[in-house]
Amino acid sequence: MSATKIYCDFFGHNYEVTKKVTKHVKEYTCTRCKKQLTTSSNGKLIELTPKHKEINSTLERIYNNKLTRLKQKSISSSIC
Repeated sequence: MSATKIYCDFFGHNYEVTKKVTKHVKEYTCTRCKKQLTTSSNGKLIELTPKHKEINSTLERIYNNKLTRLKQKSISSSIC
C-alpha cells in the first residue's frame, strides 16, 4: 500500500475537477493518490471506470453539439 493511499485513507481524498463533461456532470481526480470519480445519473460520485469514461465522452459530444446548435439558432434569429 502506497504512502499516498494510506494518507487518503486516514485524512480523506483531496478531489479537484479535472473535466467538465456537462453543466452537471464532472470528472474528479484526487491530487494525492490519483483516484478518479465522476458524477452518476442521480448526482452521486462514483468511481470512473472505462465504461463511465466512454459514457462521459459520448455525453460531452452530444452536449457540445446541442450548445453549438443553440448558438447558431440564436445568431440566425437575431439577424432576422
